[in-house]
Amino acid sequence: MAAMHRAFRRRSSTCATGVIAAVVIAAGWTAYADDLAAELKDCPYRIAYESWQDGNWELLAVHADGSAPVNLTKTPDVNEMYPHASPDGAKIVFVVDEAAGAAKVRNVYCMNLDGSGRRRLAENAREPCWDSQGTVVACLHGESDSFTYTDYATKGLARIDLATGLCSEHPNAGLQHLYNVCWSPDGKWFVSTVHAGMGFKHAILAIEADGNGVYNLGLPGCRPDVSPDGKKVAWGASDWTLRAGDLDFSGPTPQVKNVRDLVASQEPMEVYHVDWSPDGRYVAFSRGPKSKRMGRAAEIVGMQAEGWNICVADAAAANRWTAITSDGKSNKEPDWIPARDAKP
Repeated sequence: MAAMHRAFRRRSSTCATGVIAAVVIAAGWTAYADDLAAELKDCPYRIAYESWQDGNWELLAVHADGSAPVNLTKTPDVNEMYPHASPDGAKIVFVVDEAAGAAKVRNVYCMNLDGSGRRRLAENAREPCWDSQGTVVACLHGESDSFTYTDYATKGLARIDLATGLCSEHPNAGLQHLYNVCWSPDGKWFVSTVHAGMGFKHAILAIEADGNGVYNLGLPGCRPDVSPDGKKVAWGASDWTLRAGDLDFSGPTPQVKNVRDLVASQEPMEVYHVDWSPDGRYVAFSRGPKSKRMGRAAEIVGMQAEGWNICVADAAAANRWTAITSDGKSNKEPDWIPARDAKP
């Protein structure tokens, strides 16, 4: 792995607070940014995210309050995106867009958080996630051999045992056009968005991990994330709204109850990519102006998103959030890093 380091400009707390306050005021929020920013200084977790740095996608990590940024990948000639940290905070899985032209392909990789032990887990694959033990990675197969940025261009779901390297396919061979898949902590369910596939126009599904059952959770929007205790789910209900609800698998069909807003934005500032903190107290998310590149929306993996930043919200309140990055360098897809072994 390349050893080149990127230069990072550290923001002073005074500057960061001023930027955050300006954003909050401009958007007309009742978001208690200042006190939440101070509260996050005591949060023991960090957040990994993808960022467009000097013409290249890199994986960065910051403390929950946005301090102490670190480049986890430091690869100026390789594009890494979509980071997901293991439950023990020791490893990270991500996707890499490799080669160019007709040979371009998106692959799934894993490495230790310090950059060592980097290896390819799956070719022509995307959207990796962890089981709760940190021993198996699930990912979606590309729908065809031709590269595309289209997020739902997937067919099939595989599970890769990190110790043996063995890959097993999901028993439901009909899984298609899924994206942003996540795994429940008890290992029994996958929750995912589907678009134009499996008889659905657009839906958030609960999928049996070891069976053929597929259930529509009846939620508008996309990109769900199951809380670490498995009792809640958060998702993007629209381009402008993040919601959470209680996830109930106890009945004959899975349900989401007690739905509420976490963050409500205003045009043109979109909110996407919600992710629960390890203790369930906060959610991280991406926020930035609505735009398109190459005809595709800014929230899609691999699309630059000028002006987008990472934010953190109080999961127990409505619209209590703060921005933790301010450079707007296409900062997207946040994922919390548990405290153990979190520093590279």
